[in-house]
Amino acid sequence: MNRLIPVAFMSGALLLTGCNKKMNQFAADYFTTNPNPLEVVGTHVPATVTGNVPAKFFKKNAVVTVTPVLSYGGQTQNAPSVTYQGEKVRGNHSVVSYERGGVVTIPVNYVYEPAMQRSELYLDFNVQQGNKQYVLPRVKVADGIVATAALADAATLNPAASADAFQRIINEKYSADIHFLINQANLRKEELNSDEVLRLNRDLRAAAGDTTRVIEEINISSYASPDGGIDLNTRLAQNREKNTKGYMTAQLKKDKVTEFGELTAQFTAEDWEGFQKLVAASDIQDKELILSVLSMYKDPEQREREIRNLSSIFDQLADQILPQLRYSRITASVNVIGKSDAQLNEAFDKDPSTLNLEELLYTATLTDDLNRKKAIYNSAIRLFPKDYRAYNNLGNVLYRQGDYDGAMASFKKAARINPNAPEAAMNQGLVALVNNDLRAANTSFGSAAGLDDLGPALGVLYLKSGDVKGAVKAFGNDKSNNAALAQILAGDYAKAKGTLAAINAPDATTYYLMAVLGARTNNEQMVTSNLRQAVKLNPELARSAANDLEFARYNISRAI
Repeated sequence: MNRLIPVAFMSGALLLTGCNKKMNQFAADYFTTNPNPLEVVGTHVPATVTGNVPAKFFKKNAVVTVTPVLSYGGQTQNAPSVTYQGEKVRGNHSVVSYERGGVVTIPVNYVYEPAMQRSELYLDFNVQQGNKQYVLPRVKVADGIVATAALADAATLNPAASADAFQRIINEKYSADIHFLINQANLRKEELNSDEVLRLNRDLRAAAGDTTRVIEEINISSYASPDGGIDLNTRLAQNREKNTKGYMTAQLKKDKVTEFGELTAQFTAEDWEGFQKLVAASDIQDKELILSVLSMYKDPEQREREIRNLSSIFDQLADQILPQLRYSRITASVNVIGKSDAQLNEAFDKDPSTLNLEELLYTATLTDDLNRKKAIYNSAIRLFPKDYRAYNNLGNVLYRQGDYDGAMASFKKAARINPNAPEAAMNQGLVALVNNDLRAANTSFGSAAGLDDLGPALGVLYLKSGDVKGAVKAFGNDKSNNAALAQILAGDYAKAKGTLAAINAPDATTYYLMAVLGARTNNEQMVTSNLRQAVKLNPELARSAANDLEFARYNISRAI
């Protein structure tokens, strides 16, 4: 019996043995990660791990599941797994050739948490080969996360305030007309005793006796109707002015009104402008013909001739229109002086109900004490519950105090009262932004389009969405930490430095960003001096700085 094993059988056995042999472990240098270290973009940490699998490595009957694992602070978080297969496996996964090797791509994305700054990204490998399942050693592919983008802070945004209509000085106009007969300039008793004239005199006496009112000016304008010659009309209008001014001077003296700014007077010989307005507003049948004549002829005498030629129409004009143009108009300009800031505060403290809505809304702007603002807005809501502005401004205060749920409730109430109020829409978007609900924020900001305060809010939305270019554009010339952060992320370090230097009240974040600028521009003194100031204002930043890869090349121990 021949004990020799056939050559063909031996070759098949060797091939089967080679196919079933376990895969070797993956080496770290097979992989590159972009970026490395990882970097926060918006609210996430995205990256791409690319693996170059060498030839003669990936077994033909193997299925390899790769799981990216981020390890930080004693905990781990997995990204979605990616599976690859050898060329003899029946499946739907990407195939890696045994003979040639191949390139594998593993996407990575994590929702950022501050504890992730100090972290490592690993790849775990689970292999299914025939009936065998085993695990290959994990490989580290990235070290740490640059988290500068996470400094975008919606809580520092200013909610849009609803404006008050308070005016310290309100101008009022009092007026009365004195009418004249045709071709006359004398003041008739019935005109001087008309309700209009008597009311004007009463108002002037009352204003003169009221310390909150100041008569700024009294003016007399006298007119003649445009029928008749220009010389006659000039004398008539001039005499009507003279007689009315004389009457007014005597009346003010009689009523002991001595403080009235200035008494001025002027006349208009032929009131064509008034004539045109009255005709246009009348129901005269042929008024369009009259208006056409006025537009065709500019010379006053020719105008009068042409209109008189319209004999049937002129009778209506003489009866309905022209008598209204023979008059003197007395107009008094009176300034009503509102309460001073001290009086408004005193009135609120004693009895808020003595103030109107505009006074209450304005009084709230006189203090930086958020609790006092809150009390004033609550009083305004109690006294004027149908006005949306107090609700919106109360929400503004609650937002600045960190009570975002309370703020949202107030903003929603404002929006229910006035669904078209853009400030209430924008402010709801701010709360959504604080809660990282970017979709809701975007919807709310869309309803506030055109609002002047919207730019910085959109800037933070774009930062949190990872759109740095859009953020820079939205911030425009805004001088804030968020605007400077956008410029840093865009690589415009000179502009970012100017923005930070222009902030009126720099805080710990301002100095921290200055330190980041120093690190990115290789200025160690700028790093240490600004970090020292940042930690002085906010000691919690010492830990952040110690873990921040922006400062990995510097010895910052003395600064923090």
